[in-house]
Formats: sequence, C-alpha cells, structure tokens
Amino acid sequence: MCVLRSQHIVLRAMNRTRTAISVASGVTSGSGNTLDAPYIRTIEWDMMDKAKFFPLSMLSSFSVRCCLFPLTVIKTQLQVQYKSDVYKGMFDCAYKIYRSEGISGLYRGFWISSVQIVSGVFYISTYEGVRHILNDIGAGHRVKALIAGGCASLVGQTIIVPFDVISQHAMVLGMAVHAGAKSDLNPLGIKTGPGRSRLNISIDIAKEIMQRDGFRGFYRGYTASLMAYVPNSAMWWAFYHLYQDELCRICPPWVSHLLIQCVAGSLGGFTTTILTNPLDIVRARLQVQRLESMRVAFQELWREEKLNCFFKGLSARLVQSAAFSFSIILGYETIKRISVDERYKHQIHPERAKAKKNCNIVYI
Repeated sequence: MCVLRSQHIVLRAMNRTRTAISVASGVTSGSGNTLDAPYIRTIEWDMMDKAKFFPLSMLSSFSVRCCLFPLTVIKTQLQVQYKSDVYKGMFDCAYKIYRSEGISGLYRGFWISSVQIVSGVFYISTYEGVRHILNDIGAGHRVKALIAGGCASLVGQTIIVPFDVISQHAMVLGMAVHAGAKSDLNPLGIKTGPGRSRLNISIDIAKEIMQRDGFRGFYRGYTASLMAYVPNSAMWWAFYHLYQDELCRICPPWVSHLLIQCVAGSLGGFTTTILTNPLDIVRARLQVQRLESMRVAFQELWREEKLNCFFKGLSARLVQSAAFSFSIILGYETIKRISVDERYKHQIHPERAKAKKNCNIVYI
C-alpha cells in the first residue's frame, strides 16, 4: 500500500514537472495552443536581415552622436588641461565654451569625428561575426561578449584613430580663449580666427601632422587607444550581459526587457569608465599634446595630478558613457528587433517579455 502511494505521488510530481516544462518552453497562441518556441533574449547575427540592419544602425549611431557630441568635447578639454587651471568642472567647462563660442563651440571636430559612423559598421560586424564563430565552438554568452567586444574595438580603433587625432586637435583649439597663451593647447600652431571655417582648420591640422610626422603622425597614441578602448569594449559587453542577467533575475515580470537592456548598458558604461579613466586621459594627451610615449604621458599625468588622475574628467566621462550606452543600446536592440527575420519574430514579441521569468530563455 505504501509502495503504491509512493508511486502515485511520484507520478503526480512528474505530471506537474511536465506541465511546468510545457509552459516554460512554449508560448500560448490565440486559440490557446502552446507552441514550442522558447523566448529569445539575444538576437544573433544570422537571425537578422542585414539590408535593414546596416542603414538603420548608421542612422541611429549618427543621431546619438549628434545629441551627445558636446559631452565628448567637454571630456576632452577637461582631460588635457593642467590641473584645474582652465575649467573647474564639467558644468563650468560647458558654460565657458557656450559663452565664448556658442553652440558651435560644443561641436568642434564633429564632422571629422562623425566618420566613426563608418567604423561603427565594421565594429558591429566584427562583434557579431566573432560571436557567431565562438558560438560554433560552444563558448558561453559572456565569454563571447568579452572576446567579441575586444576584437570589435581593435578593428574600430584601427579605422578611426587618424580621424580621432584630427578631431581632438580641433576640439581643444578653443581652450586658448579661456587659458590665455598656452602653447600646449595648440602645439601644431594652427591659425584660428573669425574668417576661418572648421573645414579649413581641419585640413590645416591634417597637413601639419603630415608635414611633421608623416603618415605615422595620424596614428599617434594608437597603442594607448588600443590599451584604453579594447579592454573597455571587451569589459563593457561582458558587464552588459552580466547586468542584464542579474536585472532579469531581480526585476518584476512586467518590466520591459528593452528597458532592462538599456539600464544594463548604462551600468556597464559606468563600470568600464571608472576602471579605464587614466588610460583614456593618457590617450588624449598623447594625441593632442604630442608627448613622446605612454611612459612620458603617465609620468606627466602623475606629476600634475597624483591620485587625482583617476578622477580627472571622470564626471564628464561618466555622464557621457551612461547616456551614450543607454542611447546606443536603445537604438541597437530596437533595430535588431526591427531587422529580425520573420521566422524569429514570434519568439521576440514584446508580450513575451512580460512572462520572461516563466519562459525558457535561450542564448544562441
């Protein structure tokens, strides 16, 4: 009798388990039938229509950069100043630039820097391509994100560094108005004035770099850029997936998954910015102040700032990184949803996000 009762209990437990598995691995259609279609959290490269993805991705990236570029200008000027002799902080910097140059002063070097839209296509293609390769060898989703993020940054920086060098020289030219005759703010001796257009100034910067250093001058600070941005990108994607997993675990089921992704991106940006801030300052100084090497740049930075080097320009970088990460992920994940192949659309429908805690969430 006891044996029969035990078997009955086991059978009931197995039935409950089958029911739970059925609910977790399927979605309910309008007729009440359950379809075997697990909820996909990460839309992979082979699930998307590239003809839709690339143009929308470039448009999204350009829009985000248009809105947030002033933060890049503020961050760069804060990083290259000596201690706090020009600006007292982020708001003081923004106010002084706006007062002396207007809105255009906050967009110094914008059109040169906007070439990053093209490098962004190579960046995201490399990221998704490396993820796809690692997926074939069975790597975990966080490992894929870490390695792919580093590889993507390597490709992106190789393309963008020459334009970044020109752009940063253009960004800091306006600092002389506030700092007086500071020679290190215009080491190339570029002539500026009311009659000179931004295009002419950018061309002069490029010509002067070529005359002084040759083609190698456009890759000044390249090693520092790799040391700053490759770990930054790798860690950002890894932290992005880490925070996303944790937020999905603790957030109520009704919270939008897209919102969770955007918040995870911002948190990832905060974390990587704090960890890599001194490297970014060294990179900026190498490219703008034309210092001899990373060692010299580190020595100069430590001599001027001591422990404050870990916090120099950090507030502007944190605001920029959080806003940029949130906006980029909002655009990136939305565009992936728009570009996804018809075969997978029923598996990423927004309604499924409401039941994500009861779904079999798949990393592919």
